[in-house]
Amino acid sequence: MMKYPYTSIFLLLIICILPAKNTYSLVHLGKNNKPMVVVIDPGHGGKDPGAIGKGVREKDIVLGIGLKLGQYINDNFSDVKVVYTRNTDVFVPLIERSRIANKCKADLFISLHANSCTSLSTRGTETFFLGVARSDDNLDVAKKENSVILLEDGYKSTYEGFDPNLSESYIMFELVQDAYLDQSLSFADAIQHQFQRKLNTTNRGVKQAGFLVLRQSSMPSVLVEVGFVSNQNEANQLCSEEGQRNIAISILDAFRKFKSKNNSTGSHQATVASKSEEVANDVVKEQKPEPKNIEKPIAESPKVVAVTKNVTKEKAAHADVPSAKSVVENSTYFCVQIGAGLSPEEPTPAHFKGLKDIRREKSDKYYRYYVGKEVSLEKITPLLKQIKRKFPAAFIVSFVDGKRVITKK
Repeated sequence: MMKYPYTSIFLLLIICILPAKNTYSLVHLGKNNKPMVVVIDPGHGGKDPGAIGKGVREKDIVLGIGLKLGQYINDNFSDVKVVYTRNTDVFVPLIERSRIANKCKADLFISLHANSCTSLSTRGTETFFLGVARSDDNLDVAKKENSVILLEDGYKSTYEGFDPNLSESYIMFELVQDAYLDQSLSFADAIQHQFQRKLNTTNRGVKQAGFLVLRQSSMPSVLVEVGFVSNQNEANQLCSEEGQRNIAISILDAFRKFKSKNNSTGSHQATVASKSEEVANDVVKEQKPEPKNIEKPIAESPKVVAVTKNVTKEKAAHADVPSAKSVVENSTYFCVQIGAGLSPEEPTPAHFKGLKDIRREKSDKYYRYYVGKEVSLEKITPLLKQIKRKFPAAFIVSFVDGKRVITKK
């Protein structure tokens, strides 16, 4: 060893440097991995107590549950960032709650509330996702939660003339978030399933209704009614540490399922989207150049029309169009989606503000409505601009080998 002292020193330096280099690489890669962001929204607060029972206030109950839920998520998932719309007893306008979620690019929005009823025996939990209220009871819940905007200064201009007490105002909720409909419904269902397993109360189910706080949020979103403060026994549970802990753990377990499912789904969607771009680019190269002044489609929070009218099964079967793969020869093509819903609607101009040549296709549990078929984004973009004059929430989707992919630029 003494014969080659410099060689020994050189080898020692290499041995020391290699671990340091690998450590740096791991840290660097970790920074590039964006954590999942969950926004927890304890309803009401400050000057708005929410529903009131005997010595019980909704704003206190949901804040306690929300803080516990956030702590449990932090304790169990190091790769998840929790953001609160409020973590103290303060008043936060509805529109600001959704702005917080949108600003931090949240992957999930959970709004927590408690219910009340004139019937003191009514009890149970229910979880809502955005859509048209299918019953008067659902509409009443939405009106109650939306009425908080009456405490905000200038609410008429902020919410574009929306009156939470008028049923006519809820026509606006025919525009719902199609891109997040499946995830919101799935998460709501998981929450109710966990409630049914862990809580000794009535399962009132998963429902749709028009909540302003959900409508403004551009991500999978649910509104959870954790129980009735008007029922004394249930109110006592909601105020107790054990009761709040059981509710928070139930939502945590539902989130665990949501995270696992959407982590795998996300990678699948990325693969499909990548394939869509690759094929689309090849197709575009074969086309003649389009004028440079054609605007590219603007990324919007995809929203769609939730259908409210029913038709007979015979008409529905007649109106439905075969899958895109069977009607178009190209393996990749682009359409403008203008609507979607759980119930079928006749694809006629009378039902879609005079638009013609509407196709209705059913996939999963939803009926979706499309206009146009083009082989490139450049060709479909002018049609999108025309459609958005009547349907501002319209957006572009592509079909790759028959699979639907929401197109974002």
